Amino acid sequence: MAEKSFKYIILGGGVSAGYAAKEFANQGVKPGELAVISKEAVAPYERPALSKGYLFPEGAARLPGFHCCVGSGGEKLLPESYKQKDLAAKTLVSAAGDVFKYETLIIATGSTVLRLTDFGVKGADSKNILYLREIDDADKVVEAIKAKKGGKAVVVGGGYIGLELSAALRINDFDVTMVFPEPWCMPRLFTADIAAFYETYYTNKGVKIIKGTVASGFTAHPNGEVNEVQLKDGRSLEADIVIVGVGAKPLTSLFKGQVEEDKGGIKTDAFFKTSVPDVYAVGDVATFPLKMYGDMRRVEHVDHSRKSAEQAVKAIKAAEGGGTVEEYDYLPFFYSRSFDLSWQFYGDNVGDSVLFGDSNPSNPKPRFGAYWIQDGKVVGAFMEGGSGDENKALAKVAKARPVAESLDELAKQGISFAAKI
Repeated sequence: MAEKSFKYIILGGGVSAGYAAKEFANQGVKPGELAVISKEAVAPYERPALSKGYLFPEGAARLPGFHCCVGSGGEKLLPESYKQKDLAAKTLVSAAGDVFKYETLIIATGSTVLRLTDFGVKGADSKNILYLREIDDADKVVEAIKAKKGGKAVVVGGGYIGLELSAALRINDFDVTMVFPEPWCMPRLFTADIAAFYETYYTNKGVKIIKGTVASGFTAHPNGEVNEVQLKDGRSLEADIVIVGVGAKPLTSLFKGQVEEDKGGIKTDAFFKTSVPDVYAVGDVATFPLKMYGDMRRVEHVDHSRKSAEQAVKAIKAAEGGGTVEEYDYLPFFYSRSFDLSWQFYGDNVGDSVLFGDSNPSNPKPRFGAYWIQDGKVVGAFMEGGSGDENKALAKVAKARPVAESLDELAKQGISFAAKI
């Protein structure tokens, strides 16, 4: 049983862990002071590449091309799992019995995908029912795409993963059907109008969309590979590959009972400090004060994963020198790319919304957007096909929250309204 001591330990191997390590390097961490403890066998990397460039039929992205903190100088450790975490004693113990002592801990454990096996769906453990979270998952998807070339794919879920993976499979010449229970795709962000554009665009690209039902079971060939998806509405779909994207849950269970929680995450302040001294939480697991809106939120997005990690490390280093940093003031930001499409969203999607621009899915270069208005102010802004400057204008308008005269006026002015801010 080995015992090792570090000044800083980052627990996790995703984007937040990588950016925290990178920020420590920027701040001049000394050799031997920092350890990154992860269950993934590779250094932290940019997860968004997995659902995008990693799956391209040609010129696909591969590591080391998208590591996020190459050469950050921290020591990389790979304990299989942890059996004890005594935050009071500042100690982590791995399943193998190795003891890691720290002065400051950053919890960056991220999220894990929800699996259909978690819900007891019949046959959900069949081969080629795949998920996407980590590099190993992406490698399995790439292998299955090669093995089943030109076959039938069913994508379960209508969110980010559902939309990006349906596009990737279509580009790889699969016959693709998307299945999701909600009335339209990306329901947490898209309005019915916005979703209608993407659904029609996808349909025009040959993706079949089945809404209002869920996968209730799977059957497999004698070799254990999936061959059919049963839907709750009684239909069944042939499938050589099934990709499931039904959400994720934050990995907070390691610290249950030792640290205060809120809204499904670990509660932090504006510097990502938890209720336990010298323990910080960043990325998907943190429920933090969203200053602009005056409430506590948990945000699952790569942009926040990067920024929260940087904020925590800056706060840690400032405190060591007896100083402070500004409070975290985050503007929610989401984006996605699929086929030839690319959208960005900033702010909050609450209140009334209005569409502007040309949202005809048959146009070769569609350019349209939306604003959300609450209490007479513009609080959220979305755009498909925007230029770099137009996307910057969206961010500005969502941050400034200007008064909007009327929905009609906003629809008329379109992106020029944001450009004036």
